[in-house]
Amino acid sequence: MKEGSDYIKLNKATWNDKVDVHIASAFYDMESFLNGKSTLNDIELALLGDVSGKKILHLQCHFGQDTISLSRMGAKATGLDLSDKAIERAREFAKKLNLDVTFVCCDIYEAPTLIDEKFDIVFTSYGTIGWFPDLEKWAKVVSHFLKPNGQFIMADFHPVVWMFDDDFTTVFYNYFNVEPIIENTTGTYADKQAPIETKTITWNHPISEILNSLIQSGLEINTFNEYDYSPYNCFNQTIESEPGKFRIKPLDNKIPMVYSILASKK
Repeated sequence: MKEGSDYIKLNKATWNDKVDVHIASAFYDMESFLNGKSTLNDIELALLGDVSGKKILHLQCHFGQDTISLSRMGAKATGLDLSDKAIERAREFAKKLNLDVTFVCCDIYEAPTLIDEKFDIVFTSYGTIGWFPDLEKWAKVVSHFLKPNGQFIMADFHPVVWMFDDDFTTVFYNYFNVEPIIENTTGTYADKQAPIETKTITWNHPISEILNSLIQSGLEINTFNEYDYSPYNCFNQTIESEPGKFRIKPLDNKIPMVYSILASKK
């Protein structure tokens, strides 16, 4: 399959199908969120620090929970996502909560043609860059939106995690970005029993590709961290090693599950 609009169209349809299931799921716990609970984790909060008064662009915001959480912390937040259905619901939630949050629906590569602003922080987290074939192009978008000395903050699942099959019994996928990964799945990470079937096209990106794409786009890597747990219980075979920290039972703490990056625009 060519790396054109085909993967965007396919993945957009998949994420549109997931929106209502995710909003209804215990995983996203909308009731607690609407009552004031932040959806941001300690990993990214430690890098974000005090965001009061800062302009933040949140890439791949889904239906806006983290974007709204940033707004509640005093940021001037803008969320962007490919799914028009997710953005529609995000706007509903912001209006319901009476918060001044901007939401934009577009493919990330097109964002510079639609958003004419620069930001203090560009933020993205968990399950993000695997949807892009070209990380150099992605990193240029990140750099484009940052003010001089602006910060890019990212937390995501470690590429080592994506090497395994769904039950973490064998190394099934290549660590390196050798080809598109085309999959048909039932259910979703937020509700594994959900009666939906989806088709996706994704790409694995090794750490070297991630860091080099940012460096080549004019960013300086200030902090890079790796964690032996996931803050989300979204994989098979998990155990909760500590409250809010999930590991793969047969692998325990032997693999990195999440990494975080703090970079600044030179």
